[in-house]
Amino acid sequence: MQPDALRGWVQLMRPANLPTAAADIVAGTAIAAGLTGMDVSGLALADLLLGLPYLVGSSVFLYAGGVVLNDVFDAETDRKERPERPIPRGAVTQRAAGYFGTLLLLAGVAAAAGHSLPSAAIAAVLALSILAYDAVAKKHAFFGPLVMGLCRSLNLWLGMSLVSDAFYPAFLAVPLVYIFAVTTVSRDEIDGGRKKPLILAGILYAIVIFSVGILVAYGTGHLLYTLPFMAMFGLMVFRPLAGAFRDPSPEHIRKAVKWGVIGIIALDACWAAGMGTWWLGVVVLALLPLSRALARGFAVT
Repeated sequence: MQPDALRGWVQLMRPANLPTAAADIVAGTAIAAGLTGMDVSGLALADLLLGLPYLVGSSVFLYAGGVVLNDVFDAETDRKERPERPIPRGAVTQRAAGYFGTLLLLAGVAAAAGHSLPSAAIAAVLALSILAYDAVAKKHAFFGPLVMGLCRSLNLWLGMSLVSDAFYPAFLAVPLVYIFAVTTVSRDEIDGGRKKPLILAGILYAIVIFSVGILVAYGTGHLLYTLPFMAMFGLMVFRPLAGAFRDPSPEHIRKAVKWGVIGIIALDACWAAGMGTWWLGVVVLALLPLSRALARGFAVT
């Protein structure tokens, strides 16, 4: 395989984004454990050593499959707007990428089934939601961000399924709102120039931070554990957003989107710490340097 072809396959999977998918699973596990009165450190060793890898693998496969198929569906547009991407420049054929993305989605569902049928069901719904976004929803200004946010909520729920079959809608609403904001901003990556989406994103980011504090305070009472992580998350997402507001050029908007995506790791660290396991918040944050390092070599958006 030629070097450009190999790099093209890797680029399709957005490697810098994949640690954020794994972070969702750890955060979901922590939330479910905290809300059921269980310390994560008290989980059965078999659950952590055998169950967690299945769900992390499932999440990573599903995310990778989603972004690969995103480029497949966007191939014609990218030939005009982003000719440097793998499919437009000829590093990977559109058909091969389509097969690869589909295989990744199927692998994601299969990996979740390795843990449990409820996990497989969530993964299957997530796979269908990913397809709905890539094929149809992303063309709409409202439904695109909404379905993308739903995908993140389902991913967090997938992590919860390691511990409990319960449904926690208030917690799942937070990533939906957050990703709705990030995706809304990302729609101006090519042309730039608009400030209204940035203002909306700022309002939604503030709602997300406030909601995390409220849910942690009422869910476990460990608000002090999560405050440092919330502060870090706020700095990570608001600083580039403010820069984009001052200069809404495509470059600054892409930077705001990049940190919005990577900021998911800090948001997940807030959940992990707030569930009474501050050390798990540190573990989740350890994914941040990996994501940042990969972002230097591969595009996030």
